[in-house]
Amino acid sequence: MIPFELAEPRSLAEAIKLLDPDDAMVRPFAGGTALMLMMKAGVFHPTRLVSLGKIEKKYSGIAADKGGLRVGAMTTLSALEQSADVRNLAPVITRTMRTLSNVRVRNVATVGGALAHGDPHMDLPPVLIALGATISVAGPQGLREFAVEDLFTGYFETVLKKNELIAELRVPAQDGKRTSYMKVTTGSADDWPALGVAVAIEGEGVAAKSVRVVVSAATSKAMRLPAAEAMLAGKTMDDKLLARAGDAAAEEGDFIADVRGSVSYKRELMRVYLGRAVRAALESGAR
Repeated sequence: MIPFELAEPRSLAEAIKLLDPDDAMVRPFAGGTALMLMMKAGVFHPTRLVSLGKIEKKYSGIAADKGGLRVGAMTTLSALEQSADVRNLAPVITRTMRTLSNVRVRNVATVGGALAHGDPHMDLPPVLIALGATISVAGPQGLREFAVEDLFTGYFETVLKKNELIAELRVPAQDGKRTSYMKVTTGSADDWPALGVAVAIEGEGVAAKSVRVVVSAATSKAMRLPAAEAMLAGKTMDDKLLARAGDAAAEEGDFIADVRGSVSYKRELMRVYLGRAVRAALESGAR
């Protein structure tokens, strides 16, 4: 391994100053679960790594109030999984965490790192998009806040600048929305998915006032499907409607081929799993 500098700043502000927007070989790292694999594979050779492990503890906490959840970017996925506040206010996150990779990864991987990495196969981004979550991003010019759905621009690509860091995640109160996340894996339940579908429904019974539909893994990035959402909004859910919405979603998504399947295969998965995810959300209860 080529030698590199390891910096361990004591604050988020200090960490930002250590990042170089003109040097792609200077990177921040939190849990390091993805970055270490890239280094071991020889596809990334850093000149400097900026560890975030010693910055202020406030970036590792979870807080809840009537407005929803506030989650520090350095919070581990295990802490997210085990949080009573998360389980009470957004139980779909708790359910999703249980099959996100394995417990060894969840013990060190962080919320901010999982988002900043931009991997379309990750389970957390589609769930957060369905929940209407936002993030605060810190940089030399201060803080900026935007929706998680606006973070991703393409395959492993985000809007983050090289000298910006995710500081906090905010999940708004769900106010009775029913939610679900389903993924398709060819191996174990915690394997990388060929398709992920997250759904959030506002309404009563089988009637939907509004619907969010998010696809991931099969596409170049986690993304909402507005045509499918419009088809479902204001309607009473039945098999025929869900079949039509599944067809719309299959045509709308930016599907990509990889080792987990062809584009046509993933479109067919989308047709089937949209209906399953909607039914699962309707059965989940108003949480």
